[in-house]
Amino acid sequence: MNFANIARRAAAIGFSIAALAGNAQAKIDGISGSGAGTPASPRTFNLVATDASLVTGDGNTVYAWGYADAATGIMQYPGPTLIVQQGDTVTVNLVNQLPVEGLPVSVVFPGQIGVTAACAAPAPACADGVLTKEAGRNGSVSYTFVAGQPGTYLYHSGSQPSLEVEMGLLGALIVRPAGFDPSAKATRKAYNQAGTEFDREFLLLLTDMDAAMHDTVASQVRNHQPVNVDTASFFATMWFINGRNAPDTLLGAGVPWLPNQPYNAAPIMHPGDKVLVRELNAGRDLHPFHHHGAHMQPLARDARVLESAPGSGPDLASPDFTIRSIPGQTADLIFEWTGKGVGWDIYGTDNAHTCVPDASGFSPTHEWCADHGKPFPVILPNQQDVAYGEYYSGSPYLGKFGVLPQGHPGLSENGGYFHIWHSHNEKEITTNNVFPGGMKTFLIIEAPDVAITE
Repeated sequence: MNFANIARRAAAIGFSIAALAGNAQAKIDGISGSGAGTPASPRTFNLVATDASLVTGDGNTVYAWGYADAATGIMQYPGPTLIVQQGDTVTVNLVNQLPVEGLPVSVVFPGQIGVTAACAAPAPACADGVLTKEAGRNGSVSYTFVAGQPGTYLYHSGSQPSLEVEMGLLGALIVRPAGFDPSAKATRKAYNQAGTEFDREFLLLLTDMDAAMHDTVASQVRNHQPVNVDTASFFATMWFINGRNAPDTLLGAGVPWLPNQPYNAAPIMHPGDKVLVRELNAGRDLHPFHHHGAHMQPLARDARVLESAPGSGPDLASPDFTIRSIPGQTADLIFEWTGKGVGWDIYGTDNAHTCVPDASGFSPTHEWCADHGKPFPVILPNQQDVAYGEYYSGSPYLGKFGVLPQGHPGLSENGGYFHIWHSHNEKEITTNNVFPGGMKTFLIIEAPDVAITE
């Protein structure tokens, strides 16, 4: 364990959380490719399979493989999120630049129908594999399909997946409904059905990793040896959300000291927002993922709406506080936090604000008017009698601040509420046996007057 790196990371995280809360993102980062999405002009993505070292939450690094957007050449873990619309003709071009002789690489797209593959180089640089055509070292292959069904999908290498997916050759594919316009809230639906509307969306791609396996591969690559590891002995020691493990999950998107792990992993919202959570398990273990603050309402599994009849909407789903994230499975979920029934006025009792309810009982600022004017129901203890969490603002009211003890980091810059989201397997909230770490992040609920970047 590198204690110097941990100390530097703690300081960086304190700074970055302040930036996250003040200018946070509530959208999914990804790439939309080039082209119009027609058969004559496919929506085209150019990917490169390459290697790099990832930064882990315990202050160390681990060798990994991954896909890079050819426009940047920077390997990502997970790979670039590919974002298309229903009906698009999609072409994905892959070049294999892994520093390993005799190891082909490919891409498969579970859930997509009619995928065709064509070699862009002669054998052995490109050849048929068990699942699809594969690119040998410095070879290339092209895949084409029509994005037929909206939803959330995985993509990953279909060549020795027990090795190559473990090493990091995986990513997410998002198919938006036809006619989706991200700038028009009226079109924000996960599917073209009632009951799938959302205000914000977020990606949570869950993975697990056997660090010892990665160390073995790194040694073999460094010594120009064939890659030969026993993947059947897999034993995970690290767990990730969007390629990061805690506490790095709280850093902003694209921080420069995580060049190969650019995706944000801290959802953010206002009270009353409907947040679409696209949750994917690209690992080998089942992850019971728990969302504090409220239950999740499932919409779909594996990009198929949980409906009793076509077009009925997700009427077969029931809310749950823990989502069983099964290996290879994707889920589309709606999360809402309203403050309804918490038992006190979440905006405080000392600012003379009013609460005019709508038909559902909420004010325009999404205050539950039945609790308007109610004080916090307990007397807060003296500072010396209680331990203060790093994300407590000093006040139980949203957007408010109070006196904090000397030395408190004050990481809730806007007086937001922080709810932990994490795996309910206890070992999975560590990184190489270091706690806190692993598959853990926080949802941030900000007051209505705090801007959230979309």
